[in-house]
Amino acid sequence: MMTHPGFPTQRRSVLAALSTLPWLNSAWAQGAMTHDMAGMHSSAAAATALAPVEAIAAGAPLAALKKLVNTSTQPGLFRATLRAAPVSLAVLQDGTQTEFWAYNNSLPGPLIEVMEGDTVEIEFINALPQESTIHWHGLPVPSEQDGNPQDAVPAGGRRIYRFKLPMNCAGTYWYHPHPHGFTAEQVYRGLAGLFIVRAKNDPLKAMPEAGGRERWRFWNANSARYLRLSLPGARFTLVGTDGGLLEKPVTGLSELLMTAAERIEVIVEAPQGGGVVGLVTEPVERGKMGEVPSEPPITLLKVDFSAVKPERLAGLPKLPPTLRRIQPLGPAKAKKRVVFSEEMSMAGGVHSMKFLVNGQNFDMQRVDFTSRINEVELWEIVNQSDMDHPFHIHGTQFQVIERELDGLVTPEPLLAWRDMVNTRPGETVRVKLVQRHKGLRMFHCHILEHENAGMMGQVKLI
Repeated sequence: MMTHPGFPTQRRSVLAALSTLPWLNSAWAQGAMTHDMAGMHSSAAAATALAPVEAIAAGAPLAALKKLVNTSTQPGLFRATLRAAPVSLAVLQDGTQTEFWAYNNSLPGPLIEVMEGDTVEIEFINALPQESTIHWHGLPVPSEQDGNPQDAVPAGGRRIYRFKLPMNCAGTYWYHPHPHGFTAEQVYRGLAGLFIVRAKNDPLKAMPEAGGRERWRFWNANSARYLRLSLPGARFTLVGTDGGLLEKPVTGLSELLMTAAERIEVIVEAPQGGGVVGLVTEPVERGKMGEVPSEPPITLLKVDFSAVKPERLAGLPKLPPTLRRIQPLGPAKAKKRVVFSEEMSMAGGVHSMKFLVNGQNFDMQRVDFTSRINEVELWEIVNQSDMDHPFHIHGTQFQVIERELDGLVTPEPLLAWRDMVNTRPGETVRVKLVQRHKGLRMFHCHILEHENAGMMGQVKLI
């Protein structure tokens, strides 16, 4: 669909940002709205005529992401403006204009790059016809700065988000709206951007982002689609998850599975003999509702490795055996249990679906849990539904401890910082986490249509 030429600078570091975003590949394409229940999608989307996937323009070189310009001259301060507004762009081959909602007229939103320890100050201008917020997905920011639905900015309004990033939080994050009831629509219309926090001492700094042994960052910005990625002939080494680098690289991978909203960092080794190969996502069976046709594999883009020669690979930097130290979280002082479930109804002769947390729809006035800051907690995420649900909690990263399915408990083999974890039907996933800021935090399924339909709760930190 898109080509990826020889050796661009920094393009591969955000490869999936352009290749998997819903508004470029599927949001307005025929069949993309069949995820769950038609009634769960916005009336605006349902009333829009859908074009076939083949109508979307393809084959152009993958453009570098636009960067958000820092207007501050003060060291350690990143200051900028993000304006959310409708914009008409031509993404179809025949030049037909499609209305998107975008930050600063950019699809995806402009890339934010800062250093750990920086202070970030973003003025948000809401020029949408709906209320909105900016949620800093995965970042350890104070609750009142994290775009909670309680803090929605009205249409025509503005506010300033300001927060200081702690040290040791380098990683691949993103930002998107979080107004209750409107999140899915605003994201699939185009409102999402990448947020990279750079480390002052990055052990992979010498690893090029092009050249044959390359550092890539993948970002699944889809509202619902899972990705099962492969690059025939190439070898993957996993070096990072949502919250930054692993302790040790995981080598020998031939495919990568990503839930909606997940990010990973990977070292890609070019196929022997080079050539042009396609980055493909295969269908992921995760349980969908209704009569949904089988999904074919999708070639997201093509990568040209023709210029990569064996002698060039021999001269490239080797991967360090240790990337950083990750300390396991200690004994838990409290326990929380989150149960995802679904409930169908034919009330009034209308077929509807509820997506529930602990048997309840989300209520902005209800506090589901109370926790204490700086205390380790064990959270059990239980999936009592018929489909996969990716769990996300705001304000912190967690460590997956174990998974239980059909009575078999499997310890998690990888010690890593994450803010996304998938739960399969009938599965219980146990994670440990610590929150550092007081206030309200959301936790929810990150299939955004499910979140919209009520699969969300909130915990109060005291």
